[in-house]
Amino acid sequence: MNRLVITLFALVAVTAAAPVDNTSPIPIVKQAADGPGPDGAYSYSYETGNGIQAQEDGHLNYQGTDDEAIEARGGYSYTGDDGQVYQVTYVANENGFQPEGAHLPTAPPIPPLIQRALEYIAQHPEENESH
Repeated sequence: MNRLVITLFALVAVTAAAPVDNTSPIPIVKQAADGPGPDGAYSYSYETGNGIQAQEDGHLNYQGTDDEAIEARGGYSYTGDDGQVYQVTYVANENGFQPEGAHLPTAPPIPPLIQRALEYIAQHPEENESH
């Protein structure tokens, strides 16, 4: 009986230590796309067999001007190695990529003295001009 227990324990240990096959393809279970339209608008979404979801809508801002830029809004979610579902929403435009998510780090608050200095500078622009 002890030999059987030791054999089973060894089998479980070897199975647990076996490498995970990360090379198998993950199926796309849902997919949609639209565009681009004549005004540059587009949208897409997809969902994979392992629970990844993503969607995005885009359009052209300031069309016909020197400031013309594409703006994209969207989001994605996935399950992390810790089993937690992570969600990110974002805007990407002429101001860069701006993600938001509960798990993303945020900047610390501006210290009060620096905030007061910034407010003073904003209220007294004439003192900031070079002569």
